[in-house]
Amino acid sequence: MAPSAPTEPRCPVRHDQSTRSAADVFMRRLLRVPDGPATANAESAQRMFSQSILISATRCLLTYVLLPIVAPAIGAATHIGPAVGIPLGLVAMAFDVMAVRRFWLADHRYKWICTAVYAVIISFLLALMVHDIVTLVR
Repeated sequence: MAPSAPTEPRCPVRHDQSTRSAADVFMRRLLRVPDGPATANAESAQRMFSQSILISATRCLLTYVLLPIVAPAIGAATHIGPAVGIPLGLVAMAFDVMAVRRFWLADHRYKWICTAVYAVIISFLLALMVHDIVTLVR
C-alpha cells in the first residue's frame, strides 16, 4: 500500500456562517474579522485589554485629576485639561476598538463580555469628549 500524501491539519470546528449566530456574524462584519479559525491568541487579546484599559485610566487621571490641580498651581490655563483630554480620548477609543477586535480575532470565549465592557467605556469616553468640547467652545 502506497503512503498517502501528508495533508494539512484541519480545524475540527466548522467556521462558516451557518455555525455562528446572527449577532456573531454582525459583529464579525462590523469589526472586519475574517471567517475561519482564530487568527490571534487569547494571551494577545488579554494583553491588548490591559493596555487599552491602562490608556483609558491614564487619560482620566491626567484630564480630571492631575491637570485640574497641577495646571492652576503652576499658573497654566485652567482649560488645559479638555485640550489634552480630547486627543487622549481618541487614542483611548482607538485602542479600545483594537482590543475588541483582537478578542474577536482570537474567538475568545469572553468576547461578548469584553465587547459590552468596551461599549460602556467608549460611551463614557464619548460623553467626556462632548463635555470637553463644550468646555473648550465656551
